[in-house]
Amino acid sequence: MEAAARGLSRYGYANLVLEQVAREAGYSRGALYHLFVDKEDLAKAVLAWVNETWQAEVGYRLTEAANPTDALVGLARAHAVYCRRDVARVILTLRVEFSGQEHPLGRAIEDTLDHLATDCARLISAGRRAATIPPGPPPRVVALGMVGALEGLVINVAGNAPFDEALAEGVVRGVLGLPPAPDMTRHTRRSSTNR
Repeated sequence: MEAAARGLSRYGYANLVLEQVAREAGYSRGALYHLFVDKEDLAKAVLAWVNETWQAEVGYRLTEAANPTDALVGLARAHAVYCRRDVARVILTLRVEFSGQEHPLGRAIEDTLDHLATDCARLISAGRRAATIPPGPPPRVVALGMVGALEGLVINVAGNAPFDEALAEGVVRGVLGLPPAPDMTRHTRRSSTNR
C-alpha cells in the first residue's frame, strides 16, 4: 500500500506505472495483478488504506477531545504531522486529478472530504453553543474553509517541523476567529530573529 500511495502521491493516477509500484513493493507485476484487478482497484485500496491510517492517527481526535476547540486544533496539528509523509498527499493529488470528472475515485475522495467537513461543522456548532467559538458564517462554510486552508498549508510547509504544526494550529484558530496560541507567537518571534 505504501509503495502505491507514494506513486499516486508523486505521479497521480494517470501516470502511475504499476511495474514501478510492484518493483518498489518487492512484487512482480503479475503478483500485483493477482492482488488487484486493475489500477483502479489498487487506487481504491490505497484510498481506503490512507483513510484508515489517517483516522487512526488524526481523525479520532474529532470525537475524543474534551471540547470542540481542542478537537479541531488537535486535528490540525496531527494532520500536519501526518502530512510529513508523502503518502499523505494521495487524496490531494487524486482530488486535483479527478476534479470535475465523474469517476469512482473522485466520488470516493469527495465523500471522504464531505464526511470530514460534516464532522468539523458539527464541532463548530457545538463550540458556538458552548461560546468557545465565536459566531460567524454558517458552520459548514467555516468547516470547508478550514479544511481547504489546512490542505493548502500542509502542501506548502510539509515536513518543516515544528512550524508545520504551529502554523496548522494558527490556520484553524484564524478561520474559527480565535486568538493565536501563545506558542505560535513565540515561534513567529524566534523565526523572524533567525532570518
